[in-house]
Amino acid sequence: MTHAPDPRNVVVTSESVRLGVLLAAVGGFLDVYTFMTRDGVFANAQTANVVLFGIDIASGQWQSAMGYLPPLVAFVLGVFTAEFVSRPAVARIVKRPVRAVLVIEIVVIAVVGFVPLSVPNAVVTISISFVAALQVTTFRVLVDQAFSTTMTTGNLRSLSQAVFHRVTGGDKAAGMRAINFGSVIAGFLGGAVLGAVMVKMLDTGAAWVASGMLVVALALFMFDEWRGVPRVRHPLT
Repeated sequence: MTHAPDPRNVVVTSESVRLGVLLAAVGGFLDVYTFMTRDGVFANAQTANVVLFGIDIASGQWQSAMGYLPPLVAFVLGVFTAEFVSRPAVARIVKRPVRAVLVIEIVVIAVVGFVPLSVPNAVVTISISFVAALQVTTFRVLVDQAFSTTMTTGNLRSLSQAVFHRVTGGDKAAGMRAINFGSVIAGFLGGAVLGAVMVKMLDTGAAWVASGMLVVALALFMFDEWRGVPRVRHPLT
């Protein structure tokens, strides 16, 4: 017989540290995956694509500039998809939108593992950009703070701020936030290391490992549901 935990002490699954660390590990893994298998491209974050797009426009290299548009468009479509599945009308059909997002990620990344190196890089980078947008839009809160699972800059800033307030003001809550963000950053780094090792072993098939990691993330929701822990803070998120 299972007993429901005290709701005052519960962090919902979608905002839990363990899920955040796991998804950050997937983010680090995919960054390394595209970098090592697709000619040094980072597909998770779009900052570099926007910068390089601007450089090519300034240089009059229009054909090269157009090459940066597909992953940007794919990222936008990923955000649209994540927002669409959380709409009330859609949620009446898709009962568990967050799980649906994870399933889409699992399928897309698993398919990417079958794409050979002979296929143009854009096919893979577009797919990963789409997945990254789904993930970063759906999972935005770590316990009670905004964070990202696909890039580390904002998380590093939050970690630094938390450490500062813990050291200078003795803020115990800030200390806990520092531990949480430190764990997520460590997860991202661990995923990057794992990704490098798996690419050397499996080449493009390394994507299946990332897909498997997301299967574990999906299992966390099922496990918490069995324990009586809320999946998400709001039924439509």
